[in-house]
Amino acid sequence: MKNKTNKMIAIASCCIALSGCSLLSGNAQTLRATGDMGVVIERATGQVQIVNHSNNEILAEIDGLGDLSHASIVYSRDQRYAYVFGRDGGLTKIDILKDQIAKRIMQSGNSIGGAISQDGKLVAVSNYTPGGVKVFNAETLELVADIKATTLIGHQKNKDGSIKRSKVVGLVDAPNQRFVFSLFDSDEIWIADFSTPQYRVTKFTDIGRAPYDGLISPDGRYYIAGLFGEDGMALLDLWNIDQGVKRILKDYGKGNKKLPVYKMPHLEGWAMAGDYAYIPAVGLHQVLVIDTKTWLQVDAIKVHGQPVFVMAQPDNRQVWINFAFPNNDTIQVIDTQSQQLTDTLTPGQGVLHMEFTPRGENVWLSVRDEGKIQIYHTQSKKLLKELPSSSPSGIFFTNRAHQIGL
Repeated sequence: MKNKTNKMIAIASCCIALSGCSLLSGNAQTLRATGDMGVVIERATGQVQIVNHSNNEILAEIDGLGDLSHASIVYSRDQRYAYVFGRDGGLTKIDILKDQIAKRIMQSGNSIGGAISQDGKLVAVSNYTPGGVKVFNAETLELVADIKATTLIGHQKNKDGSIKRSKVVGLVDAPNQRFVFSLFDSDEIWIADFSTPQYRVTKFTDIGRAPYDGLISPDGRYYIAGLFGEDGMALLDLWNIDQGVKRILKDYGKGNKKLPVYKMPHLEGWAMAGDYAYIPAVGLHQVLVIDTKTWLQVDAIKVHGQPVFVMAQPDNRQVWINFAFPNNDTIQVIDTQSQQLTDTLTPGQGVLHMEFTPRGENVWLSVRDEGKIQIYHTQSKKLLKELPSSSPSGIFFTNRAHQIGL
C-alpha cells in the first residue's frame, strides 16, 4: 500500500511539474518586455498609440484621453506605466502591457506638462489654471501636495471667482527628490524638495521677464529658463543654489530685426553634446552654439527656418533639427565635430517631434499633416518605414524612464 501511495504521489508531482511547464510556456508566448516600447500622441483624436521600436510596429491604440493638443509623457521606473499630461488638466495613467487606461483624473482646468520624482513614487503636474503644481502618488494618483503659485498683482480673478495665480511652466525632476519649475507671470523659479515627509519650497524672484519654458541638463545640475519678455535666459546651478539665479546670453538678439515667432522653441529639445549646447534661436533662422563651461555663445549656425526642437543623437555626434511653420516640412542635421550642416530631409508637412531609439541607430519623426510616422536610419539617412497615425505629435520611448528631466 505504501509503495502504491508513493507511486501516486510521484505521478501527481510529475503532472504538476508538467502543468507548470505548460503554464510557463504559455506565459512566455504572451509576455511583452517594456524596454523597446513607446507611446505616440495622436493630438487631434485624444488617442495614443503604443509602439515597438525593435520591430518598428504599432501594438495598440488607446482612446479617451481628452485634449492632447499639448501633451507630454513620463514613465514609471519599471517602464510599465505611462503618465500622460493633457492640456485639459487630465492626468492619465496608461498600462502599456495591458494596452489600457489604468486610472484617469481631472486635476486642473489647464495643464502644460509634468515630471516624475527620482524614486518614481511622485508625479507632479504644472498648471496654468489654477496656477501651481499638484503632486500625486504615482501608484494611486491620490493628491500628495498642492503648491499654489504666486497670486497676481491686483487680485485678478478667474471665471469661477477664484484668485488668479501665475501660470507654471518648465517643470522638471531633479536629483534628491526635487521638482524645479518656473512661474511665467511672476518671474520666478521655485524648487520643491520632497526628500523629507514635509516638503519644502525655495523661491527665486526677479529671475527675468516671463520665463516661458525650462530644461535641466542631463546630469541634473543646471536648470535653465528661457525668457519670453526679454533677451537672455536664467540659469540656476542646483549644486550651488546659494549663488542664486544667473543671467546668461543676456545680450542675445539686441539690435537684430527678428522674424515673427510662429512657435516658441521647446527648451527640453535642447541638444547638449560634449562641452556645447545647441539651442534654437527665437525669431531667427539659427541654431546657437553655447560653451557650457562659460555659458557664452561661440557660434551661430544658419539653418532652414526657425528651429523648434534641436536634439542630439545619443552618441552626441549629430544634432537633428525641426522647424516652425511655414518651414515645418524639413529636417536638418548638424555634425557636432565640424559644426556644419550635413543633411537636409523633407519628410512632409508638419514634422512636430523626433525621438531617437535608445542607442541612436534610428530616429522616429511625427509628420502630423500627412498622418504618418517616419522612421529613418540615422547613419545613412534612409527612410526605413512609415506607420499610419492620426495627427501624431509627441513620440516618447520608455528609456526616458531612466533619464533626468525626461
